Amino acid sequence: MYDSANTPANPHPDPDPRPNGHPHGHPHTPGASVRRARTRAMGEPRFPDGPKADPAGSHFERRIRSFQPRRSRVTAGQADALQRLWPQWGLDIDGRTLDLPELFGNDNPVVLEIGFGMGEATAQMAAADPATNILAVDVHTPGQGNLLNLADRNGLSNIRVGNGDAIILLREMLAPDSLDGLRVYFPDPWPKKRHHKRRIIQPDFLSLAATRLRPGAVLHCATDWEPYAEQMLDVLTAHSDFENTQADGGFAPRPDFRPLTRFEGQGLDKGHVVNDLLFRRVQHVDQSPAGA
Repeated sequence: MYDSANTPANPHPDPDPRPNGHPHGHPHTPGASVRRARTRAMGEPRFPDGPKADPAGSHFERRIRSFQPRRSRVTAGQADALQRLWPQWGLDIDGRTLDLPELFGNDNPVVLEIGFGMGEATAQMAAADPATNILAVDVHTPGQGNLLNLADRNGLSNIRVGNGDAIILLREMLAPDSLDGLRVYFPDPWPKKRHHKRRIIQPDFLSLAATRLRPGAVLHCATDWEPYAEQMLDVLTAHSDFENTQADGGFAPRPDFRPLTRFEGQGLDKGHVVNDLLFRRVQHVDQSPAGA
């Protein structure tokens, strides 16, 4: 998954919407994973109306990826949300051109969040700013179901959940200057030196992201892995399409709109340092906004 852990402090458990928490109303042990009545046939989708296991399966690319899909246990409530809500609020990243106003049903600004964990922080930000649409992308099935459930419970119509590779989304599905912000919170730090090439914040990624961010849009990163934070700062500072919002050229204080996550709080209690980076997309003299 993209996100190491993105769970706010003191999260409230998400009650299942069906009687007794079972997708068919039968008793079950709270929090237990879904047990299907029969074994799925080979090739049968896990959630027929939910996210696909490999939505861009035709893209056989030889490309180093920054994530590893994890199909871990799905609770009854998460499974129910995936089945009920995916057709309405879910998006498989399959390479087809995406119309954001059509996707959200309005022309409000759109922020892309890459990696959202279990989605609690995303839901909090969506609730605090209903005039901003959030396209939240991850490959973690339980998190997708949990975020859909949170959006449904709290009436958050400004959330859409994307399933798949964010690079394909940026490169093939989004129009130039279509995003008003990009959030990458607690991405996998890939701490081993031989895996550093898998880190998402790299010059090529920034060049691609810059084409989809309108001038003035902010790229916001956060990490608790200090060596990765230093690399992020170096790579972003060196990139001509971005400028640091901090006058001293360093890290930024955590902005009020980013919730303190449970994972983050535990790290702070242990003396870990969490660094935020806020860089603005610049418009060069020889560039004009899309459509101008």
